Amino acid sequence: MLDTPYDVNPAGFIIHSAVHEARPEIGCVMHTHTQHGVAVSAQQAGLLPLSQQAMFARMGLAYHDYEGVALREDEKERLVADLGRGKQMILRNHGLLTCGRTVADAFLTMYTLESACRIQILAQSGGAALTTVPESASADVGEQARQATKGKGSGLAWPGLLRRLDRIQPDFRN
Repeated sequence: MLDTPYDVNPAGFIIHSAVHEARPEIGCVMHTHTQHGVAVSAQQAGLLPLSQQAMFARMGLAYHDYEGVALREDEKERLVADLGRGKQMILRNHGLLTCGRTVADAFLTMYTLESACRIQILAQSGGAALTTVPESASADVGEQARQATKGKGSGLAWPGLLRRLDRIQPDFRN
């Protein structure tokens, strides 16, 4: 760790620095401990194909087994190996991780993954039998995602989210 007058969360540093060190093209790493994300991370089957959001989130979704609080330097190589070239990972019994070239990429990937987790927990809490998305409908989900975003990825939704934030909290840019 670099010398700094600021306190650093050691577990957060291990997780985020692992990705930044191994993937120089990544400009932003997000890691959350939301209730829905942790609930899905604790499920043996992980994220199920229950919704359109899940279909997008499951593209290249990786998993990393829980090793305790991420305080050991040697966990970094396993985190990076499990993530591979992907941009989203469920940390078992822990939470969610996304990354991207930009903040917009990492945020919108996290938004989709978190939404999929929330939908899964809500669907499971209903107590009824669940209907999964048929494999035939998910065969070309990557191409469908490109068409839905007009090939712009996060660039399609991000400007609108910033405009909304400008209206709600105009001083956020300061």
